[in-house]
Amino acid sequence: MVFLGWWVLALVFLDELLAVAAFGVWGWAHDPRWLLVWLLPLAAMTAWFLVASPKATYGGPVRRPVVKVIVFGLASWALWDAGHPAWALALLVFSVVVNALALLPSIAALPGQVSGARPPAGR
Repeated sequence: MVFLGWWVLALVFLDELLAVAAFGVWGWAHDPRWLLVWLLPLAAMTAWFLVASPKATYGGPVRRPVVKVIVFGLASWALWDAGHPAWALALLVFSVVVNALALLPSIAALPGQVSGARPPAGR
């Protein structure tokens, strides 16, 4: 079960990268391209870093899930608006499934188990 849990967490990370890429795709589809291609993904990464990541400064039991829904929802909408409705739907379904699996107690506990596993070699 541990191996499956780490796979799910790796897919969550992939999902986050896909969401950031979706904002870049939307920026590329609109003018001024050079600005939006960089600005929108950076804005999404900043929101994720500050509120939605596991060690976020401003995260919390309410803020974290709300920002996740906003980021993944807007990323899916961005793909749809950029002319990729099938990819938008695929990203939305993938995001919901992978993040729901990551909430399972046995999977959600995995990162905490690593931090207290054992001291580094040589100590």
